[in-house]
Amino acid sequence: MIETPIEIEATPLAKRSVSGVPTTFRLTVSQAVVRYLAGLRTQIDGEIVPLFGGIWAIFGHGNVAGVGEALYHYREKFPTYRGQNEQGMAHAAIAFAKANFRRRMMAVTTSIGPGATNLVTAAALAHVNRLPVLFLPGDIFISGDSGAVLQQVENFGDGNVSANDCFRPVSRYFERIVHPAQLLSALPRAISVLTDAAQCGPVTLALPQDVQAMAYDYPADFFDAPILCPRALPPSQTDLAAAVRAVMGAKSPVIISGGGVLYSEGATAALKNFAELHGVPVCETQAGKSALPWDHPLQLGSVGVTGSPAANDLVSEADLVLAAGTRLQDFTTGSNTLFTKATVISLNVQLFDTLKNRGIPLRADARLGFEALSAALPHWRADAAWTQRAQDEANVWRATVDSIFAGKRLGAGKLPYDGEIIGAVQRSSPDSTEKDIAVCAAGTLPAELHKLWRTSLPGGYHMEYGYSCMGYEIAGGLGVKMARPDREVIVMVGDGSYLMLNNEIATSVMLGKKLIIVLLDNRGYGCINRLQQACGAAPFNNLFENCLSAPDGFPHIDFAANAISLGARGEHVANLSELEEALQRARSSDRTYLISIDTDPNRTTDDGGWWWEVAVPETSPREQVIDAHAAYVAGKEKQRR
Repeated sequence: MIETPIEIEATPLAKRSVSGVPTTFRLTVSQAVVRYLAGLRTQIDGEIVPLFGGIWAIFGHGNVAGVGEALYHYREKFPTYRGQNEQGMAHAAIAFAKANFRRRMMAVTTSIGPGATNLVTAAALAHVNRLPVLFLPGDIFISGDSGAVLQQVENFGDGNVSANDCFRPVSRYFERIVHPAQLLSALPRAISVLTDAAQCGPVTLALPQDVQAMAYDYPADFFDAPILCPRALPPSQTDLAAAVRAVMGAKSPVIISGGGVLYSEGATAALKNFAELHGVPVCETQAGKSALPWDHPLQLGSVGVTGSPAANDLVSEADLVLAAGTRLQDFTTGSNTLFTKATVISLNVQLFDTLKNRGIPLRADARLGFEALSAALPHWRADAAWTQRAQDEANVWRATVDSIFAGKRLGAGKLPYDGEIIGAVQRSSPDSTEKDIAVCAAGTLPAELHKLWRTSLPGGYHMEYGYSCMGYEIAGGLGVKMARPDREVIVMVGDGSYLMLNNEIATSVMLGKKLIIVLLDNRGYGCINRLQQACGAAPFNNLFENCLSAPDGFPHIDFAANAISLGARGEHVANLSELEEALQRARSSDRTYLISIDTDPNRTTDDGGWWWEVAVPETSPREQVIDAHAAYVAGKEKQRR
């Protein structure tokens, strides 16, 4: 029997004024945290919704008695979800925020010790990708009465350090709560960071075991939180004037659309309007892909190391690059070799990012930045020949993708490669580009999906490539499905990433959040195996066949059986036609469905791409390494400095 949740505010411990209105509530720290978070609201498309979609929790001795007790009483107002691994829970929470374009988020609570440190990788992932998540790990006793406690990491030089101090470098904001009254400032500060477009990222509030259970008379109005609405930063007149002067002199501009365009409300429409009005072609980063429909005439596709030939050809010759909402990481800039001759305008809410690549800073919300630029440039357009060239090259690239999807590069007797499988996935539904959301994170697939996945849906491409974290895929797919239950979520994952973290399949079944998982089995770490050889080294310790093994050799893993053992459905297919048939079964399934298929670890989409800096040894017994080092030195000479 499920008990009725207790209304904590209705307890006799509330102090009331003469009129009977509570003036304070006596709550534990844990109860106050949960009540505060449960009461937060935001507005999305005119609808008032909870800011937090709930909390992920694995209980242990560091949080079960305090936070766990509070969550029980609020379980209907503030849902608690249980995962199978702390890192997986955090990935799901982060993906939920990303799929909601950072307008909603989730919290994660763990015990002390390994439960907490299992979150650190996910914290780094959220930090790199500028995504909001609230971590509430248990911590050691502040009193110290118990001496060294179970799972405590003792620092010989600092008695105030605990394992949770690992979160400091990977949190946008960190605070250890050592007194109940501290919440009165810590919680508002935490929420301000989580909801700020420029500062957005992970927040950690470490909760010592004894402090979690302490009671305090909290002011009643502390819990009267206003509706939180995103603040859009307009450009300053100084920044705008400098950007306008740069654009006025440009004839062959290109827009690089980053994740900030998706996170800014209304910016995808503003991007489209700007591109069409001024004849400027658009290319997209991993985080920014899906900001413009795949078949828009000015859509050049992916840019950079994993870029399309259309995008890289034009951006390498552009005289102006308008980098919108991108942090300009090395995969976007080709390690600073791709657009070395262009003037760069950095349209970004974060000042840190606007100063990269010696760019002209245009610090602003993406939508407001596009609109202000366009209004200040009523008669300016890119050179007509440049716009036409962009449209022609975009059409050529789309035709190339058609041929890849059709399997025209698949010879007799060959295993398919990632590009052909992506085509099969998209062919399996006539409205795939309108409804499917592809989820991925690491390995070979990010390059192939960045180039080839087609979507007309903002958010129809969900890639974690800022931290490139193997193991994100399935847990991340679960978070996406929780955010977008009306969409078909297609998790595409390699066998290497699957083996790192697959147990949230069980959680997806438990919660009734169906995923379609397409597992590409190339029998090892195919991406790094190719990179290893590109750097002149011999194949070693990446593919199973090149690893140290017992006499019986490497394992032959039945991934479908593994998924079935976790409560899902699954099957292995032998070829592309069987894959398409299996995808129909998966789409009609009522629960998570895994399809595995063997793939070629060596073939990739050679079209496009760009140089990427990977340091190669100056000296080696292998002649191939010496040759690769010479190529590396030649590449570095092209870097923008």
